[in-house]
Amino acid sequence: MNKEEIEKLSYDFFNKSHSNFVDENEAIVPELSGMRLFDNPLFGFASSKDEEFWNLKNQSVIGEHFMLPEEWLTGAVTVVSFFMPFSEEVIKSNRGNKEVISNQWLHGRIEGQRFVAEFCRYLNSKIIEDGFRSLSPSLDKRFYTTKEDDKGHLFSSNWSERHVAFICGLGTFGLSKGIITEKGMAGRIGSLITDMPLEPTERKYSDIYQYCTMCGACVKRCPAGAISLEKGKIHRICSDFLDYTAEKYKPRYGCGKCQTGVPCERRIPLQRR
Repeated sequence: MNKEEIEKLSYDFFNKSHSNFVDENEAIVPELSGMRLFDNPLFGFASSKDEEFWNLKNQSVIGEHFMLPEEWLTGAVTVVSFFMPFSEEVIKSNRGNKEVISNQWLHGRIEGQRFVAEFCRYLNSKIIEDGFRSLSPSLDKRFYTTKEDDKGHLFSSNWSERHVAFICGLGTFGLSKGIITEKGMAGRIGSLITDMPLEPTERKYSDIYQYCTMCGACVKRCPAGAISLEKGKIHRICSDFLDYTAEKYKPRYGCGKCQTGVPCERRIPLQRR
């Protein structure tokens, strides 16, 4: 199996899997039944030996608890990262009033994350069928760290989908700490580790914020006031607001206002000169 075959298998799965469309029995309102959650994914690949993975063990980045690809899978050769852009309907619905999270976005956040897990299992199974080993850290019991603050908040894990996406050439960070790809920022990210040899993707950037213009649009869009030009996003404030949405919109939660109605929503914005 090569990269082109992986992409073709993935596109077929995205277009045919019932899980990429809102189920009639789960639709918040009837008119959302059948709504597509994600457009086709973007892929990035990196060598498991890439020194950038070691950099993530620095306390100033993630910390010693970050597990290297080889620690997840002995004999790891390749790390595969993918960005799943939300459909236009999901994105467009959430561009409005920053105080109101759209039903479409709530589906994208909850049913969408469930689809991310399903896609990870599917892709792992196809690689294993081809005679290689493969796993997704997010589906592994070792994924979550026990690191907590004095209020019991859990901010980190032993793997970071965003940092891995950066290493795999998918894009750079934005002020809101999301990843800006050629298809924008509004979407979900996943990854897997395999011993299948696949050519690494060229990183077309050198700075972690290279695709961000620091325009401040996400600062204005954030209903929690968690983002600033000076400090970027403060995760604790964001997390507290998500707890609020979990109470307001239960059994779902979400926000996504910093990913919608901004220049990096669907593309890489104009570069700084």
